[in-house]
Amino acid sequence: MPLIKAAVCHEFGAPLVVEEIELRAPKGAEIEVTLDAVAICHSDISFASGAWGGSLPAVYGHEAAGRISALGDAVHGLALGDSVVVTLIRACGSCPTCASGQPTACETPYDGDHGPIKTKDGSKLHQAMACGAFAEKVVVAQNQVVKISADIPKDAASLIACGVITGVGAVVNAAKLRAGQDVVVIGAGGVGLNAIQGARIAGARRIVAVDMSEDKLTVAREFGATDGVLATGEKPWRAAIKALGRGADAVIVTVGAIPAYDSAPKYLAAGGKVIMVGMPHSGAMSTYEPVMLAATGQGMIGSKMGDVVIQRDIPWMVDLYDQGRLKLDELISGRWRLDQINEAIEDTKSGAARRNVIMFDQ
Repeated sequence: MPLIKAAVCHEFGAPLVVEEIELRAPKGAEIEVTLDAVAICHSDISFASGAWGGSLPAVYGHEAAGRISALGDAVHGLALGDSVVVTLIRACGSCPTCASGQPTACETPYDGDHGPIKTKDGSKLHQAMACGAFAEKVVVAQNQVVKISADIPKDAASLIACGVITGVGAVVNAAKLRAGQDVVVIGAGGVGLNAIQGARIAGARRIVAVDMSEDKLTVAREFGATDGVLATGEKPWRAAIKALGRGADAVIVTVGAIPAYDSAPKYLAAGGKVIMVGMPHSGAMSTYEPVMLAATGQGMIGSKMGDVVIQRDIPWMVDLYDQGRLKLDELISGRWRLDQINEAIEDTKSGAARRNVIMFDQ
């Protein structure tokens, strides 16, 4: 089988190793994509640290964009050379959740241990999140990609695959925000900035960003936040409610920090909803007072990948980018080579980066 370079995780918490791996040709409804860019998501970092367990060795990475370089014999609607966004959403299309329009919650498992990649000596290599995009090429199901214009820069396009759809979708699909409603976004990192953009696009009256960093609150205003509140202050929900003049209709929690989840319901107006996006480590527990939610008609809703249908939602987000209404280029903090991936990960972990992107020279 052909050899490609990939960043492989051999041990949780250890640096990734850039090495050659085997990639088989696409079969059936699979396609091969030669990648131009892959962004580093905090989920990749959490997986590589062992926060959620998993099979090793593994190739992570799931926010990617590139060009189709090979097709399985059952692929339809796509052609060699097409530019595509590559996502981790591998939906079967026929299970109860897929059939009800929720492909992000597909109930059909994917066994990444028996995917299209192997180590150079032919041993098992786990294709994490059905992508394994910290690599020069990927083989994925055709329903994991969306065709885009070749004119869109691939570094910007890669962000749409996860961070953008997760943040914007949490507001539009999960919270079902209506024009004139009020939003609090806890966490002004990559996903949080996209939730802020989603609230702006949806016509929110006021958007309050809550974060530990003044610098991030400044950036949040550039993306559409009307107000900023430091999470380090005493009872920051009081400052947010003061800025809104009332509680929020939706609180979007974009960080996996337990204190953020503990406090989130305190920002709500009667009838409001907490949208749970950020993912704490397995076993972490949050507490809240259920009588308050019951008495005020409030709720808490999990949102995975923005509850998107990628073939429906990515095209309109791309169109908004073309119109200048959705910021993508501004989300990129740095561009790195594959052999610099561990430095890029450390920079991302520092909290200063919005999104770091690995660029491939093709």
